[in-house]
Amino acid sequence: MDDIPREHLSGALRRGAVKKHVAAIHVSGKLTLLQRKLSNVLLLNAYDTLMSRQSHQIDARTLCLMIGYNSNDMDTLKQSLRGLVETVAEWDMLDDKGRQEWGVSSLLSYAKLKGGVCEYAYSPALAEKLHDPKVFALINLNMQRRFTSGHALALYENCYRFVRTGSTGWWPLDLFRRLMGVEGSAYYEVFKQLNAKIIKPAVTEVNKTSNIILAPETKKQGRAVTHIRFLIKENPQLAILDMDDGEGARHGPVYARLRALGVSDRLARQWLSAHGDAVVAAKLDYVEARQNVVSKVGYLSAALDGDFGAPEAEPAPANPQAERLRRILEVIRARTPTQRDADRRLFASQLTDRAARADFERHGWMSPLNAARIAAFWEDMSPGLFADAAGPVGAR
Repeated sequence: MDDIPREHLSGALRRGAVKKHVAAIHVSGKLTLLQRKLSNVLLLNAYDTLMSRQSHQIDARTLCLMIGYNSNDMDTLKQSLRGLVETVAEWDMLDDKGRQEWGVSSLLSYAKLKGGVCEYAYSPALAEKLHDPKVFALINLNMQRRFTSGHALALYENCYRFVRTGSTGWWPLDLFRRLMGVEGSAYYEVFKQLNAKIIKPAVTEVNKTSNIILAPETKKQGRAVTHIRFLIKENPQLAILDMDDGEGARHGPVYARLRALGVSDRLARQWLSAHGDAVVAAKLDYVEARQNVVSKVGYLSAALDGDFGAPEAEPAPANPQAERLRRILEVIRARTPTQRDADRRLFASQLTDRAARADFERHGWMSPLNAARIAAFWEDMSPGLFADAAGPVGAR
């Protein structure tokens, strides 16, 4: 991954969160998880110039890295872009004068790949809605990478904007099915099946993965369920994923280095909160020392997300613990971004101690509190990984 794309990430893209208008969240069509992530990244990249430019560009390989799949997989990217052009966004809202406004537009008016660059555009009417600062939710792109289900990410997007009110309000089931992309399916017309296959799994993943906790409630007419709403509260165990992470980080030297590199204030504070000063400083040292990387912000983002590139992660083999860590990181580097995300999720699910979980959230695979557990985990994942390494792996 030494040849991260040549183009620098835009100021908006470095922000790390995207303003999603309520009208853009309510989209018809069966968006896949990859298409939802792609839609968020494209909107973030274009946000600052939505009203001043008719089209927007992003390096295709940077785009692939940011949504977490093989940067050479252009066929998958083409299919996902085609899906966004074919997907319809619909809004029904009051304008500034209290008049009802209904509109419909494709999510993207066009998209093309040429010379390693992805160019795309929004219709003028949809761009205006996407840029409206009055009604929006902040979608954390670092957090969206943690989702493995498109239904769960869709539910999160549609619920998070109500976190301050504590409830989504009642949604007719027909609307809910459309928001989840399962309208028109006879199978999901039966609430029992909708609940078992869509609602329960999506709520479970949102509650486990994100910074909010959802509790569904239903309303019946006779014996039939006709409406659903979700009660919402903040998830204190995953508050680290919140964007509003205080002012203190701005006074440290690592924050200053990030800003000098071109990282936005918001994303710099997010990275320091999520990874800690020591890890970010080590990754900065690594990235700044590389001569063949033009987009250093993009490479730093990939390094922090992928757990590679820290100088201390390449210790002298004479130390058994250091040698085990070196081998673990070699295995991790060989895995795809999607696999690495799944590995982190699987390991984190095994941590029942709050301190251990917090340390892993902060330091990743270099978590000192979980060193023995990490070694045992990767020995299970790759039998024989430490066969000729000195010293015991240690207890789980």
